[in-house]
Amino acid sequence: MVKLEELTLIRAPIERCFDLARSVEVHLAGNVHWGEAAVAEAGVTAGLIGMGQRVTWRAKHFGVWQRLTSEMTAMNRPTYFEDTMVRGPFQSMKHGHFFRSLSPEETEMRDVFCLAAPLGILGRLAELVVLRRYMQALLRERNAAIQQIAESPAWGNYLPSGEEQ
Repeated sequence: MVKLEELTLIRAPIERCFDLARSVEVHLAGNVHWGEAAVAEAGVTAGLIGMGQRVTWRAKHFGVWQRLTSEMTAMNRPTYFEDTMVRGPFQSMKHGHFFRSLSPEETEMRDVFCLAAPLGILGRLAELVVLRRYMQALLRERNAAIQQIAESPAWGNYLPSGEEQ
């Protein structure tokens, strides 16, 4: 199993950061070169993902089109939410999103991302050789997009009515 942790400081209020991290559009903005899309196969395809809702992502990784359906399995706004893979290429995957207000205009966003590859020892080898670095890069890219959007005047374009929900 791979466990990744990433810490990002964002100059924006906690509620904004929390909601932008749940935005389908922000997720896509942080994964543009993978051809990622939210597909209508299961659940939401736009807006903010809420408790119990699912989204199916389609993207090209390692030259192969993949589909991964995740569900929001825990949420305590504005400090925590967790999404869990319910169908996809991994044996398991959970992503915890933790938010802590450092001041009214600064938020600490911490991700705890756990995944296990299928195929026993071959999967474990893939985790060690490829997946750890690959997934860490994806996580950093996604967090940089959240940070950039949250700190820019354009953040309101990503939230319903331009306000935190």
